[in-house]
Amino acid sequence: MKKILFLLIFLVSISSFSQEDAWVYFTDKPNAAAFLADPLTMLTQRALDRRTAQGIPVTTNDVPIHQPYINQITAATGITVKAKSKWLNCLHISGSVTDINALSSLTFVDHIEFANPSLNTSGKIKNPNVSNKEQVINKQMDVEITFAYGTSANQIQMLNGHLLHQANYTGTGKIIAVLDSGFINVNSTQPFERLFTNNLILGGYNYVSQSTNIYSLHNHGTMVLSCMGGYTEGQLVGTAPDAQYYLFVTEDIASENPVEESYWVEAAEEADRLGVDIITSSLGYFGYDNPSYSYTYSDLTGNSAFASRGANIAFSKGIIVVASAGNSGATANPYIGVPAEATNVLAIGAVQANENYAAFSSIGPSFDGRVKPDVMAQGQNAYVATTAGSITAASGTSFSGPIMAGMIASFWQAVPSLTNQQVVNLVKQSSDRFNLPTFQYGYGIPDFQLAIANAALDVNEATSSNFVVYPNPTKGTISFSIPDGFLNSKIMIYNSLGQIVLEQNINQSNPTLSLENLNSGVYFYKIASANTTQTGKIIKN
Repeated sequence: MKKILFLLIFLVSISSFSQEDAWVYFTDKPNAAAFLADPLTMLTQRALDRRTAQGIPVTTNDVPIHQPYINQITAATGITVKAKSKWLNCLHISGSVTDINALSSLTFVDHIEFANPSLNTSGKIKNPNVSNKEQVINKQMDVEITFAYGTSANQIQMLNGHLLHQANYTGTGKIIAVLDSGFINVNSTQPFERLFTNNLILGGYNYVSQSTNIYSLHNHGTMVLSCMGGYTEGQLVGTAPDAQYYLFVTEDIASENPVEESYWVEAAEEADRLGVDIITSSLGYFGYDNPSYSYTYSDLTGNSAFASRGANIAFSKGIIVVASAGNSGATANPYIGVPAEATNVLAIGAVQANENYAAFSSIGPSFDGRVKPDVMAQGQNAYVATTAGSITAASGTSFSGPIMAGMIASFWQAVPSLTNQQVVNLVKQSSDRFNLPTFQYGYGIPDFQLAIANAALDVNEATSSNFVVYPNPTKGTISFSIPDGFLNSKIMIYNSLGQIVLEQNINQSNPTLSLENLNSGVYFYKIASANTTQTGKIIKN
């Protein structure tokens, strides 16, 4: 009997995975020129203003997918379209392997990529007509433990966020998109009344059910939003109580499937279209119900996973992307997942109230050796609002992430002329382990009052006779803002022993220096010109 039962379970398992998930990528966007000539047909004015302020052009990946391509894929035999991405010019589909592979005969299909890597030939199924991990882990959304007492003061004061609030920097004028699993009772309980009274909830969408049903389904997004926008006097004050919010449901709580990454990217694209400044997400992906879809540590290279690629594009549009690091620190797979591992995502780990590492917080580095997590905030016994409107303590990087996202919104309000890259750099540079990052803490706990001071210093440097060196930290290349009148200068890079490891002449026509051949670590630089010298530190990730 036991053998028969095992066989039945095996057959059911095979049947449940007979439909495969895949992405079908298209060759082009035939109507791109028309959209680019009138960008307000695809982006709001606020989105265009954000790009203009940061010197970011509108490009082809802003253009919607060509609708006739969508129509033909939708009508194809055995194919179900589940999600789409204009940034990556593709559709997320499901169907049998045979039916999916048949799409490669369509002349406008560039390639097909299965969620199960073993089904990909040389990585991708190419269209001949076109020239061109096993263990499932808990998501970040899992809450470690809940207590029924406390105050939110410590989680803000740890970051010196209360000093920004005292200066009336509370997120006013900034828009945050929250990508989560549901927002039960946000529209009816006391901690969120202030948001609705002040018209700070701008809207939302449920990508899982393709509906506007966002105030049901799950309690996780409710707690996450309360870390930023919650307000119960004497009990809970969020880190950005006066920011505006869009609420997007991208997480299907009934299953673990790569389509959730596609929903995530769809929501990020809509956030960009609407002119959002910050995306925060306390969701993460590593293991799936179908083990063939799951990631392994070697996949965490910053721009390979679908959601990570989308997150990086969001950053390229001038948005700051914040993601919880994950709660897998004490598991067999302790590393940060998708999309927190992405190159340009700010991954937030968790500490206790006393600033010690929280044992559940996922660790770094990424597989390719980058510092992860990036920074830390309180995630153990953080104070949040429940769906009943009560204030309790709960644990998980699900809460350290939005605590940080709200604080960044308040900080960016104080320094509105900065680009997203400058803001991220200043947050890292203000952190208490910036000069010696670790695999548990990353760069450590930011001090937003110090970040304000450093921002003022950077502005003064940019308008004086000093050189500005950026980005810092860097993955490989640094650039220089060279003051007028400095025709020829030399930069020398020193290691911790004071040895010169790199030197190069720099000028207005050659304002960059590659550090690709240097190991990760802390270096010192000296810029020498005819009448001045300047020294400083550079972090190579």
